[in-house]
Amino acid sequence: MSENTEYNASQIQVLEGLTPVRKRPGMYIGTTSESGLHHLVYEIVDNSIDEALAGYCDSIEVTIRKDNSIKVVDNGRGIPVDIHEKSKKPAVEIIHTTLHAGGKFGGGGYKVSGGLHGVGASVVNALSNSFIVEVHKNGNIYRIEFEKGIKTKDLEIVGKTDRTGTTTIFKPDDTIFETLIFKFDILKNRLRELAFLNKGIKIIINDEREENLQELFHYEGGIKEFVKYLNRNRTAIHDEILYYEGIIDNTVVEIAMQYTSGYSNNLFTFANNINTHEGGTHLSGFRSALTRNINDYARKMNFLKEKEENFIGEDVREGLTGVISVKLEEPQFEGQTKTKLGNSEIRGIVDTVTSNLLKEILEENPVVAKIIIEKCLNAEKARRAAKNARELTRRKGLLDGLTLPGKLSDCSSKDPSESELYIVEGDSAGGSAKQGRDRKIQAILPLRGKILNVEKANFARIFKSDSIRQMITAFGCGIGDESDIEKLRYHKIIIMTDADVDGAHIATLLLTFFYRYMRELIENGNIYIAQPPLYKLQSGKNIQYIYKDAELEDKIKEMGGECSQQRYKGLGEMNPEQLWETTMNPEHRILKQVNIENAIESDNIFTILMGEKVEPRRKFIEENAKYAENIDI
Repeated sequence: MSENTEYNASQIQVLEGLTPVRKRPGMYIGTTSESGLHHLVYEIVDNSIDEALAGYCDSIEVTIRKDNSIKVVDNGRGIPVDIHEKSKKPAVEIIHTTLHAGGKFGGGGYKVSGGLHGVGASVVNALSNSFIVEVHKNGNIYRIEFEKGIKTKDLEIVGKTDRTGTTTIFKPDDTIFETLIFKFDILKNRLRELAFLNKGIKIIINDEREENLQELFHYEGGIKEFVKYLNRNRTAIHDEILYYEGIIDNTVVEIAMQYTSGYSNNLFTFANNINTHEGGTHLSGFRSALTRNINDYARKMNFLKEKEENFIGEDVREGLTGVISVKLEEPQFEGQTKTKLGNSEIRGIVDTVTSNLLKEILEENPVVAKIIIEKCLNAEKARRAAKNARELTRRKGLLDGLTLPGKLSDCSSKDPSESELYIVEGDSAGGSAKQGRDRKIQAILPLRGKILNVEKANFARIFKSDSIRQMITAFGCGIGDESDIEKLRYHKIIIMTDADVDGAHIATLLLTFFYRYMRELIENGNIYIAQPPLYKLQSGKNIQYIYKDAELEDKIKEMGGECSQQRYKGLGEMNPEQLWETTMNPEHRILKQVNIENAIESDNIFTILMGEKVEPRRKFIEENAKYAENIDI
């Protein structure tokens, strides 16, 4: 812990008022759906993490209370309670009633701070029915209360204390959020991530709604333990997790990495604890240094001969799991979701730190170095084989952008924004879909059987798969280094499979391919899953389609209890008119858009379900089978 530095009202700067927040909450927290609700907790916890980054806090406790309110307690210095010179109000009141008022905006309170939006406590206060702050400071307990951003009780001393820190209790506004139910697992995953990224800090999460539901996260190894956690269901090809920490120009860079026997690379980047899903300059710096240094070592040790070409980026990243974390004074975020680091100077800083790590590891650990180089050599051979297969396919006219797959029934529209591609399981369902579709905007690509499990295959083998080649060709946007999402021919790519175990398996195989090799399509919101009905109920001329087992009995009663019941075993059982009306008609259909709320947890689930280890998969199925719906056995 750092030597205590005074933290008071003089370090608080006021930039603008709070009025707009309740009118346009989405501008400040992204959404008022479930993810926005949980974002409120992150903003409060981020303030405690800032205290930890400054060296004044090593314990944070988050509690979901029985009434679905949230309590966050830390042992930091405590929010300032003295009078702010300009406003003549207590600093704790200003921080919670004025947007962009805090120690993060050049007032000298924090050198490094987290929080994606940087709006923190004031926005959470504005969007809460009740908001209470207790500050332990100067031997006293101070308390102030708010409702919907408006102060309802002045700051007062309510007791004595022998500790320091801040306690925040809030309950979100039920007129703003679509749901008020906090999910333990969602909060748990983010708090675990924060504990990994800030080594030594102890974070506890409690759920008072369920007895004895508590988890504690405390990692002295920081991101080294993070990589170990990420690889827990993979097979590492070297035991040691490679780690290096460097400080250049007040920027702290931490890198941890380990190669596995898998084929996809899994690099997670963070800036001031924010998961930068879209990468940025820190990722660019890491990638360039990794490729350059591994090539230099391979040439020096004669793994690459004089006339052989260098490894390229995808060769040296195959099977790599890594975490790159930077903490800097003035982060600049860019990109579609503001999660791409833009600071140009960070590229060079991360490049230098990565080079230091690799030179030290490769020179001092020749056994590990040889394992890594051999992995790169195998990846390079597979890449060349895939390239040859691509070129052969192009010569045959299958990937030249002019010849579309023979099984594809294309739509007549050439406008990608209105065009849809249905990936359909089997020729029978494909036939019904082709006859029932809207030919102007809906294209159909039937796939025969289950596609290759890409989790267990290298790129050369993947490219030999007819089904995968047909999809890549139909999409038109390319794959890997040749990818250009601007050339995507359909802005909706819809997976349509049977509502049974086999259908779910095929959908999972497809999603695994998209996640590992065309993730930009998911991130761009182009991938959907169609929801075919499970039952058809008919009473006279009244026909109803049921999409969930739980709805069946109620719907039968609603229809008078005298209706015929048909259970659909597959899409092929529906005639073209039924398939159109239930699953493809834009006015009535149900589509689920695929997104990546938590890339780390998504990565883990795909590894469990499709990876080489059997035991984690068995355990996952046993633990989650009770949540599954619509399964035929």
